[in-house]
Amino acid sequence: MSAPLDASVTGIGFWSPLLPGWPLARAVLAGVADLPATPQPRAAPALLAPAERRRAPDTVAIALEVAARACAMAGIDPRSLPSVFACTHGDLPINDYLCGILATAPALCSPTRFHNSVHNAAAGYWTIGTGCMQPSTALSAWRHTFAAGLLEALVQSVADSVPVLYVAYDVASRGPLAEVTPSDGLLAVALVLDPSPAARASAGPRLHCTVQQRVLADGAPSVPVAWDAALPDNAMRPSAPLLAALAGTADASLLWNLGSGCLLSVEVCHDRE
Repeated sequence: MSAPLDASVTGIGFWSPLLPGWPLARAVLAGVADLPATPQPRAAPALLAPAERRRAPDTVAIALEVAARACAMAGIDPRSLPSVFACTHGDLPINDYLCGILATAPALCSPTRFHNSVHNAAAGYWTIGTGCMQPSTALSAWRHTFAAGLLEALVQSVADSVPVLYVAYDVASRGPLAEVTPSDGLLAVALVLDPSPAARASAGPRLHCTVQQRVLADGAPSVPVAWDAALPDNAMRPSAPLLAALAGTADASLLWNLGSGCLLSVEVCHDRE
């Protein structure tokens, strides 16, 4: 078992077509609001200029939207935050297009789509748009991406004693890799993690995390019943149990497989004593 990692969650951002925001998602989970019948179009992050907003792919749009909302909730300047961006395989629709066009008509390859194909595209748009000069990490860990990204953000936050922005997002997969990484719809979540004593004394929930050398049979906590029909079958669905625990008032224990015979154990604590 690893040494524990402790950080408070001071900001949360969330977006999916039926739950386009954390306040609505939290209200639906609590049973005080009905699930909207009509999906919303993709997020339109105000961080980007109108022309850039139109050209940005879905991965960038939803990642920047939740990142900005998490920072606003935390009341923190985005320029001050190191960041970790986690996405299972990047923008598979763009990469499927590139593979097809390179095989059939390479001279017609779109430069815009090409520069949006890299795995750290969302992180690049974020740091440029906010003027952030802090370190940024983009990672993937296949089906363990959400848990691996959360662990990375916690490690950086605790090791450097600074708040860290964690952004996890995925879109629908396409092409041959869709069989490797099935994913539908759009889903994104962002957390501002703060290890400071001041954040610990605040009203927000805190996370107590360890890495253990064992494996779960099913690999991740189950999705809350209230959200099951609301969330697409997206590669970031493993984030839902953590969000449900953060939305509630009771402490919770969650486990995710990390791969290589390890799992991430997260205790969500609301008691401030």
